[in-house]
Amino acid sequence: MREFIVEADGGSRGNPGPAGYGSVVLDAVTGETLAEAAEYIGIATNNVAEYRGLIAGLKSAYELDPAASVRVRMDSKLVVEQMSGRWKIKHPDMKPLAAEAARVFPPGRVTYEWMPREQNKHADRLANEAMDAGKRGEQWSAAASMADLDARAARAAAAAAPEPSGPPGDATAGAAKARAALAGARGETGNALAEPRGRSGDSAGASPSDSVSGADASAAPSARASSPRPASSPRPASSPRPASSPRPASTPRPASSPRPASSADTASASALSTTGRAPTPGGRDRTTETQVKAAADLRAAENVASAAPDLGTPATFVLLRHGETPLTPQKRFSGSGGSDPSLSDVGRYQAERVAAALAARGTIQDVVSSPLARCRETAGIVAARLGLEVTVEDGLRETDFGAWEGLSFGEVRERYPDDMNAWLASPDAEPTGGGESFEAVARRVAATRDELVAAHRGRTVLLVTHVTPIKTLVRLALGAPPESLFRMELSAASLSALAYYADGNATLRLLNDTSHLR
Repeated sequence: MREFIVEADGGSRGNPGPAGYGSVVLDAVTGETLAEAAEYIGIATNNVAEYRGLIAGLKSAYELDPAASVRVRMDSKLVVEQMSGRWKIKHPDMKPLAAEAARVFPPGRVTYEWMPREQNKHADRLANEAMDAGKRGEQWSAAASMADLDARAARAAAAAAPEPSGPPGDATAGAAKARAALAGARGETGNALAEPRGRSGDSAGASPSDSVSGADASAAPSARASSPRPASSPRPASSPRPASSPRPASTPRPASSPRPASSADTASASALSTTGRAPTPGGRDRTTETQVKAAADLRAAENVASAAPDLGTPATFVLLRHGETPLTPQKRFSGSGGSDPSLSDVGRYQAERVAAALAARGTIQDVVSSPLARCRETAGIVAARLGLEVTVEDGLRETDFGAWEGLSFGEVRERYPDDMNAWLASPDAEPTGGGESFEAVARRVAATRDELVAAHRGRTVLLVTHVTPIKTLVRLALGAPPESLFRMELSAASLSALAYYADGNATLRLLNDTSHLR
């Protein structure tokens, strides 16, 4: 099930007076504008205009995907409280409008939240454009609207960063330029902050030519994982659209979130608990693995072949890898059993950039962090920008790399070649000196995931953690084998996103997004 955010506003120049409304539908994960609607409605009150904006926004969302869940955000306390059922609707003009809004989506599919007026600028601009058009004796025109462009410009200004010297998506080049700028501001030489070669990373194994981050280690070169956003056409309604007043001018935009696909994350975690070990490239319990995959494929087929059930709003985890530490450019193992480094100047800069980007999207409702210093510092910077508190969750900590902590991949390969080869070959193998195996990490992360999903149903939560936990969450959601950990890239301060549904399915919505760092 997809999730939309509807922002709506209405105004009256006189109350009652010449009135208009505006509404915008946003993707709940990316913040991208999917549809806009606005209309001049003649002489009316502010409250009537606000309700009309709400109705138009809900209808636009319904046209994009009748099976979606919706979070409505408005600066009208009256509309939010009345539609949430906490305040009674007494005014006779409001009752039919509230009833019409409630009929667009089935009960329980829409939630309401209040936001400050200064955060509702997109819908407010649309409403004012509609009233200006009415003053000229015209109706609002999408072709003449500047609201979306202004909103994009505001988001870009909030999350602006230096241009990278490399091609689009070159997060390493962007981080290098940031390091140079910071060093220059302090009057330091280029040696103060060395530019990394290859990918940035700090948390777990990588191939000799790659970042030693989380689970980047591989005997073969790692394929670069990008974060494409394929367009998907709105799905047809399974039932006729609710009857309503004439439809306003509306401009649907291509949706950026792919239609949810099934995963076998729960089944994979079950396989771990049943067999006592994660599936491995060699010596797998093939009977259990086949049964697990068959169950996951059946769920996926049912989702595709039948009408989507009403599963409610998913728990959405926005996964943020912490910013750089001094060990990141050096590509050294940095887990939960080492020196626990804090962020570098570059890491703090990256945290500020991602904080600005997430504030511009306005979708995060809770912040949860790993207990390690680099994550708590990153989470603190973001949470302060969002006006939220940080909850620490021990299960989000990085892998314990034992005797490998602080060493580079090459140094480990030279000192502990047999242990390194075993670690690369099997998720059961532990790093030298009693560190954690990938199997142990998977069990820990799966248990933590289940607890967080249960505690945050229907909410969008920022998890500030490390490479291995993020890759493990993605692997479990996709039902991918353990070796897939070596086929994903996660840059410092990158964003990924997963949605978890009531039936146990999960969808990957975003992977390694670093656009806020460019």
